[in-house]
Amino acid sequence: MLFLIFGVIAIVATLFNLYLYKVGKDYKLAMALGLSFTALTLCAEYSLVSRWVKVEDWAALLDVVPGMERALWFLTIVSILLNVTPILLERTGKK
Repeated sequence: MLFLIFGVIAIVATLFNLYLYKVGKDYKLAMALGLSFTALTLCAEYSLVSRWVKVEDWAALLDVVPGMERALWFLTIVSILLNVTPILLERTGKK
């Protein structure tokens, strides 16, 4: 359940990051928070899988992990791209 909380915070921080960039304010703290909570989401998800292994809940692992892996890869890449977008836009705007 902790991964859901971290995930929602990561999404909110990322959206706040993009908003701050759009209005011309300093967005770097929000960017760091977005990326940090993305990392915490991945750690919390890994902990969940670890608990399933410890209790030998193979059904949960077989049902959830294959789809979860693809989703986590996709969402992590999207989070990275969205959070660094303001930096990339600033660099291209200066040239």
